[in-house]
Amino acid sequence: MAETGLVIVVPGDDPVQIAHSPQLDRLRSLAEVRVFHDRPATLEEQVARASDAQILINSRGQVHWREAALSQLPKLRMIAICSIGTDSIDLVSARRRGVVVSNIPGKTAPVVAEHAFSLMLAAARRVAFQTAELKAGRWTRAENISLTGKTVGVVGTGAIGREMIRLCQALGMRVLAWTFHPSDQRAAELGVTFVEREQLFRESDVISLHVKLTDQTANLVDRDALAIMKPGALLINTARGGVVDRDALVEALHNGHLAGAGLDVFATEPLPSDDPLLQCEQVVLTPHNADQTPEGVELLNTGAVDNVLAFLEGNAQNVVT
Repeated sequence: MAETGLVIVVPGDDPVQIAHSPQLDRLRSLAEVRVFHDRPATLEEQVARASDAQILINSRGQVHWREAALSQLPKLRMIAICSIGTDSIDLVSARRRGVVVSNIPGKTAPVVAEHAFSLMLAAARRVAFQTAELKAGRWTRAENISLTGKTVGVVGTGAIGREMIRLCQALGMRVLAWTFHPSDQRAAELGVTFVEREQLFRESDVISLHVKLTDQTANLVDRDALAIMKPGALLINTARGGVVDRDALVEALHNGHLAGAGLDVFATEPLPSDDPLLQCEQVVLTPHNADQTPEGVELLNTGAVDNVLAFLEGNAQNVVT
């Protein structure tokens, strides 16, 4: 254990992300590293765990750092996130307090895009529904959906969106795209057509979401957006649950307007056992684990530790505050 006075805390590594990673050994000669293997049950417990820390490695996004917690942590200098998304952190509060927040952009983009692509295929082929029918002893024949030659609308063309575009093009799909900052150069580089959001929703057979959750994107896919989607379309979400109006999506699935959905993210996580999405037949659901392959996990762990080391060397990187 280092005797430098520096304390690095992993406040709630549940499910396990970084606790057993050899990447943490790179920090142990520089700091005391404290790893908590469960999530704090209360704000008081969360603050107590972090009270000595100059640096937090927030390995799980379910542990949120809002003003109520950050205001009680005068020693805190940095938060390293084991993800691309930053919605677990109050960035405004962190910035005001001089706390550097670093994320991991792009490293696991191929891993996440592969998951989104798999959800699309599974939803189109009704894999979850037909597996459940067979397990229940029923030989139910339902028409599947072919994707080759169909149109996919990719919402957000960051690192993950770009990888999703590449995979869909390889399948022979036509790709429409929407982003806040389109350009002719970017369209040419990606081989896509940028269109207005309404046109994308009207023309796409599949819509795949790849935007971060912000005030601008909260409920981006609302009741009106779902209503103008093509009858029989599919919705894929590996972004954040809050990007979609859950109740409106459930209604669109129950009334048959949408043929199905593939979801890795939810407004409330873990997903409650009484969530209405669980009553929808034509959904494929995964527990926010799109980047959770052995390769993806170590890419995230490596990136988080790299960010901590860069900060300690005075060269903070991937800073979002």
